[in-house]
Amino acid sequence: MTASPLLAPADPLLAAAAVARGAEPPFVLYERDARWVLAAGARARLRMDGTGVTWSTPAREQRLPLSADPLGQVAELLAGSGLPSWRAYGWAAFELARLLHLGRADGPLLDLVIPSYELVIGPDGLHEHGTAPAGLRPVADLPWADPVADLVDPEAPDETYLAAVVETVRDIRAGGPDKVILSRVVAVPTEIDFAATYVAGRRGNTPARSFLLDLGDLRATGFSPETVVEVDAAGGVSTRPLAGTRALVGDPVRDLATRRELLADPKEIFEHAISVKLAQDELAGVCAPDSVRVEEFMTVRERGSVQHLASRVRGELAAGRTAWDAFAALFPSITASGIPKVAAVEAIAKHEPRRGLYSGAVLTVDSDGALDAALVLRTVFSAGGQTWLRAGAGVIALSTPEREWTETCEKLRSISRFLVPVEPKGAVR
Repeated sequence: MTASPLLAPADPLLAAAAVARGAEPPFVLYERDARWVLAAGARARLRMDGTGVTWSTPAREQRLPLSADPLGQVAELLAGSGLPSWRAYGWAAFELARLLHLGRADGPLLDLVIPSYELVIGPDGLHEHGTAPAGLRPVADLPWADPVADLVDPEAPDETYLAAVVETVRDIRAGGPDKVILSRVVAVPTEIDFAATYVAGRRGNTPARSFLLDLGDLRATGFSPETVVEVDAAGGVSTRPLAGTRALVGDPVRDLATRRELLADPKEIFEHAISVKLAQDELAGVCAPDSVRVEEFMTVRERGSVQHLASRVRGELAAGRTAWDAFAALFPSITASGIPKVAAVEAIAKHEPRRGLYSGAVLTVDSDGALDAALVLRTVFSAGGQTWLRAGAGVIALSTPEREWTETCEKLRSISRFLVPVEPKGAVR
């Protein structure tokens, strides 16, 4: 990599958002450990849907039927790209779970791009790799507009959601899944300035990962509270389930009281404990014997407008296993689907329209075997002329509709407070 003359990194967040604002799709901006990477252009692109995989390069495009091992097929195509080293960026839809666990799924499932250009922005400056797409320029000379806090109302009544919780609790008590995460959609009535929303939202959140992406047919920016899976080049693998939620309002006295309430609530403790147990079981299926262990059990992590019970489960990949095996075992996240996972995915389909990127993953995949997948929550989405937010809550036998609805409101505020509308052309600031 070479040092970049584009911007002085006095504020890495602003630098990253400014360059992303000047990028044309496809691009992905991904933050991990106080380091931002803008990946732009496409040396190769892989798109999977329910019937096949499309592999594209500047020279040609080919369409392949799905194999019996779809993620193994993805790994082979990426490895056969002919590039000596690479990193792919992109996203996986929640419905990929149906393909992995049920053998069938509809619509777009996976979209990965090996970029032609990467700009790394961090504490040590800015560094470029590859050839910048024509016209890529930082748009840093414009002021960043302020968010409109009341653009959407997270507390607008949603009787359909309340009814879905009632029915799901009844199904659980009758012998159904132990836990189902049900979500609801909140429409955003105007077009959003995604770069400005990213800046405002990142300043108001403390995410595990953050991202801003535009792949042409989908735009999104979000502040992921947890990772689905992290795999390093040496085969170390971990996941961090967050389950159990209370509001975080910024008043130290009230927040301490709700933290104590969270740590003592039987429903929240049960919901968290069964999530950690399943994460252990899933990792045990792909990790070396006796390597799976729980760390940081049931600590509290602050994520924007909420605080969560959090744990970390680690292991070492077994011989012959890859990062894609770990991803398949852990996807979708327990905390965004339910327990048992397959039954929960089926239960979700009864009550919700297609989720797409929501509760799926934004991920990076490396030629050295590393993989990093962020759970897509606390996100604003735009596709097909529509813009929306989405949030869910974990439903168990002890759940009440009112509490689960309140939890979705608490989570929605992590993004709804930071929406910045696109200003009309010609507007004076």
